[in-house]
Amino acid sequence: MKIALVTDSTCDLTLEGLARLNAVSVPLYVMFDGHNLKDGLEISSKDIFAGVKLGKKPPSTSQPSPVEFGDAYRKALEGADQVLSLHISSKLSGTVGSAALAAKEFNGKVTVIDSLTTTGNLALLVMRASELIAAGKTLTDIVATLERLKAKISLRFGVDTLEYLKLNGRIGGAAAMIGGLLGIKPVLQVVEGRVESAARVRGKNKMLEDIINYTKNYIQQNGETRIMYMRSDGDETTISQIRAELVGLPIIEKGTITLGAVIAAHVGPGAIGIALEPENI
Repeated sequence: MKIALVTDSTCDLTLEGLARLNAVSVPLYVMFDGHNLKDGLEISSKDIFAGVKLGKKPPSTSQPSPVEFGDAYRKALEGADQVLSLHISSKLSGTVGSAALAAKEFNGKVTVIDSLTTTGNLALLVMRASELIAAGKTLTDIVATLERLKAKISLRFGVDTLEYLKLNGRIGGAAAMIGGLLGIKPVLQVVEGRVESAARVRGKNKMLEDIINYTKNYIQQNGETRIMYMRSDGDETTISQIRAELVGLPIIEKGTITLGAVIAAHVGPGAIGIALEPENI
């Protein structure tokens, strides 16, 4: 039985990366400057940062329609018997709902999974699913493995500027102003499918220290760990700092992703993070 793999653009994998995994992505939408644009195809994080810097209003985001998912499933089933559709947390987006609605038309041939995460962790789950498909595992076994992984994965990231959290209504203007003056950097974590505050530290060095210490503790508890580095822009310096502190630990580096427009719209420039997944489950 051949299984096709479908995900969405919040996994933040490049088109080339998706092709290597034999996966396809259905893009979410970003409404910016009067245009409804496809995440990763028609708009990038750089476009948003440049526009907001020029005074444009911050963007809003929305999920793909059931029709778009239906089209993706129909095409995937031309060369497969089943489709595994793996998506951003239902507590962060309506994407899973659209996918599940579309799946009803395909008589049980499409299995939709709510990852309860996003960006780097979603990318790691897509990679794992691709490996399992290539290894000839059954759909039942693959779904069971992904469900076990969902209980173990972790995503932690620091936000360099409070401006985007303010623009998106996550914090008030006064809190943003005071936090900015004090150099406060929020550290966030995905918990049970939602983005929650994990810590508030002063300065970027403390932010990186928090991420590094959290990663070391995770590795100590879970053993050999797959790691995906995340950033909202092209700066490699902070990634290199984190990587240097993890030398000698039992890690498997799976790459670095630049946050797409949907995720970047909420965290702004300078965000840095790490996605973690146990190698053995």
